[in-house]
Amino acid sequence: MSGQLSTGNPFSRILAIAGNTFREAIRDRVLYNLVVFVLLITACAILLGELTAGQEARTIVNIGLNAMLIFGTFIAIFVGVGLVSKEIEKRTVFNIFSKPVNRTEFIIGKFFGLCLTLLINVAVMGIGVSLALLYVGDRSLAGTIWPAIALIFVELTITTAVATMFSSFSTPALSALLTFFVFIIGHMSASLRELAAGMNSRSAAFVFEAIYYVLPNLALFSFRTEAANSLVPNASMIAYGLVYAVMYSIILLALTSMIFSRRNFK
Repeated sequence: MSGQLSTGNPFSRILAIAGNTFREAIRDRVLYNLVVFVLLITACAILLGELTAGQEARTIVNIGLNAMLIFGTFIAIFVGVGLVSKEIEKRTVFNIFSKPVNRTEFIIGKFFGLCLTLLINVAVMGIGVSLALLYVGDRSLAGTIWPAIALIFVELTITTAVATMFSSFSTPALSALLTFFVFIIGHMSASLRELAAGMNSRSAAFVFEAIYYVLPNLALFSFRTEAANSLVPNASMIAYGLVYAVMYSIILLALTSMIFSRRNFK
């Protein structure tokens, strides 16, 4: 990687950092856990075929997509919070920044490397769910669940950006806790806003309104239950979710870069 980091092309340096981050994730055996996931989903397909009366495909989708989100979120959090702290603890940041690499390129490269890891994770897990559906004989659901899977991946990129931001200034344990809170509140922000509207309290309404607009609204990407009922998200929902995720991630990465650029490693 050092040869690529020495080039004068920022894009090449970002790609080199992203590739190195991806290889580190593989060495940490993050991807090997997918085998367990695929086997569990396949086992569920066999068991559900015997225990349910015509609802096995729907149950597989519900279990599979929710497990995919939870599994991917844990990867995003526990790998994401160590993206920066590991480099600092190992003191490899001094070697990296001795090359013509600025801190913004470092953060962006780490982010894209973890997103690539998550993309492969989500793709393999999606294939596992599709194979389970094919096993129980539901070919249509095996294909129509993929837009919902794409929304799960897009949501995970936001979680990755949040974890990266916290890792730039906090300890791994606190970063993981804060990212998990953002994940939980992000799925509840719309409900909290509706609750505040019915409380007739200006202060509560202000607080929950601020939470709604400042923290990511992860409910935008939730289509798991609908996918189990053979529904497919329309193009506008996917496009809006994608634009929202890109803009939110850019803002978070800009904040991360500003924080990280002021950090003293001595």
